[in-house]
Amino acid sequence: MLRTLKAAPLLALMVLPLVLAGCGKSQSKNPVAPETQGIGQADVAVSGMESESRGGRGYAKAMFVHASPDAPAVDIRAGKRLVAWNLAFPNNTRYRFLRPGTRDVRVNVAGTKTTVINAPVMFEAGKAYSVFAVNTVANIAPLVLTDDLTRPARGNAHVRFIHLSPNAPPVDIGVTGVAAPVFPNKSFKDFTPFTPLPAGTYNLEVRLAGSQDAVLPLPGIKLEAGKIYTVFAKGLLGGTGAQALGAQIIVNADARRYGGDQRGNDGDDGEENPTR
Repeated sequence: MLRTLKAAPLLALMVLPLVLAGCGKSQSKNPVAPETQGIGQADVAVSGMESESRGGRGYAKAMFVHASPDAPAVDIRAGKRLVAWNLAFPNNTRYRFLRPGTRDVRVNVAGTKTTVINAPVMFEAGKAYSVFAVNTVANIAPLVLTDDLTRPARGNAHVRFIHLSPNAPPVDIGVTGVAAPVFPNKSFKDFTPFTPLPAGTYNLEVRLAGSQDAVLPLPGIKLEAGKIYTVFAKGLLGGTGAQALGAQIIVNADARRYGGDQRGNDGDDGEENPTR
């Protein structure tokens, strides 16, 4: 049930910048593997994970996200395993269970042998990852993040923000009508940790960093208790159609379905398919 932002959530949001003061540019460094070299409503995609019968504590799990605004649909392999096929911007897979170790993550133009990314990524047992294909197609590269899927406290959701619009300036993310930003001064490829927020419906906005100039209103963003979200800025400043600047919301996990078989936003069934 939707509920409007109350005084307590507002107070929590106003003090968040103090907690997140250390979450600036230094966090844009990839903690897992080195990097290689007019706005619409926020879109929501559920990632979830494959059935626990496909893996367990001895496995890693990784979600793959197409965040390159002008790149065509892609096929993705982690080692020999096909983990995504015909994945179009800005969609994502569900979490895939992977055997631990270093895997070559290879991104090909869908249905071809044209490789646009080929990078080694270390996957550790028991950890979860998000692997993003980022930047424009001319400079496409992987961004690998570790996902903290710790269950939120009762009544809370967890939210992470990532700036993935290649030509957009640094931004603040704030609540409409509240001067202090929730996530301040994020440049391209900067990201925050998953941050607890009280469940509720928020009117958010993206502002030019250090100002109150809203460039992207995000009204009616519903954060449900027990869910874990990634919100990323997508598209291109000045882009049109599918490439327009906007926001994408991924539901990384849902406390009501931990270990369940939630769908990704890639339209596939999540099974290995050696014939593809």
